Amino acid sequence: MSTSIAVFGGTGYAGGNIVAEAAKRGYAVTSYSRNGAPAEPVPGVTYEKGSLADPQTLDKAATDADVLVVAVHGADVDGKPLSAYVPQLTDAATGHNTRLGVVGGAGSALVAEGGPRLVDTPEFLDEWKPEALSHADVLEALRTSPDSLDWFYVSPAALFGSFAPGETTGAYRTGGDVLVTKEDGSSEISGTDYALAFVDEIDKRNHVRRRFTTGH
Repeated sequence: MSTSIAVFGGTGYAGGNIVAEAAKRGYAVTSYSRNGAPAEPVPGVTYEKGSLADPQTLDKAATDADVLVVAVHGADVDGKPLSAYVPQLTDAATGHNTRLGVVGGAGSALVAEGGPRLVDTPEFLDEWKPEALSHADVLEALRTSPDSLDWFYVSPAALFGSFAPGETTGAYRTGGDVLVTKEDGSSEISGTDYALAFVDEIDKRNHVRRRFTTGH
């Protein structure tokens, strides 16, 4: 019996890549988003309209899935920051013995051992801060969650998004809380290789109740 995965934000950039990678591996995948199916649906994926802000939708997703994936905008989920929904995500996941995987931000990653966080550096743009700080709040809430919550949180490299899709290399590197950078100091990862790292974690369970960073 294949592992079943429910992805909130499954038609977005990170979520869409995770959906495609999981489906390619033979997982039973259900995507939840405001618009339902995208213009080019991934074969074999079930697409539903729905938001994690709706308790009934969230409960159904957690009931049906082995892993609940959250890949939504950190600063605005139906008018509230994602961090506001951590209690109900925790209740849904623990109530149905479902693992919770979160697509996090790079802003909460440390630029070096001991800090500071990327979001606290002078180069980090003010317009990026609301989402970055909300994602950081989500991470802190997960770290202080009950031991019964099985979670993981994956922070991408600094350059990550549909504006910079990058190359599919079929490889990635990981760190703990420190941003993954190259020798020249740059930090990037493609959506496809981020999804590879994320779904590998679903497979291998190397980071139980932990955040890890990833990059090329």
